Amino acid sequence: MLVAFSVAPSGTGRADGSVHDAVAAAVRVVRESGLPHRTTSMFTEIEGEWDEVFDVVKRATDAVMPFGSRVSLVLKADIRPGWTGELDGKIERLERALDDSASAD
Repeated sequence: MLVAFSVAPSGTGRADGSVHDAVAAAVRVVRESGLPHRTTSMFTEIEGEWDEVFDVVKRATDAVMPFGSRVSLVLKADIRPGWTGELDGKIERLERALDDSASAD
């Protein structure tokens, strides 16, 4: 399964509203998990089996808790049993489709 998630604190008390320290704590958990992952400006994507992925999401959320009075978690999952390597595979298929349609023009 693939999971894209974003976790951030609110009620941080920071005048600039920045949450980068909290996000860094969450991303550190993801990186240390050893699961395939990718972090962008808005989400972190992680790939693995249900229990291991959700364990990492829970631990990443727990890592953010000390940074504010509450935590927001946004999550989207692509559950496709029997498929692996989809973190990159989906992008590779998209790029091939774009290349094929460009060469057909």
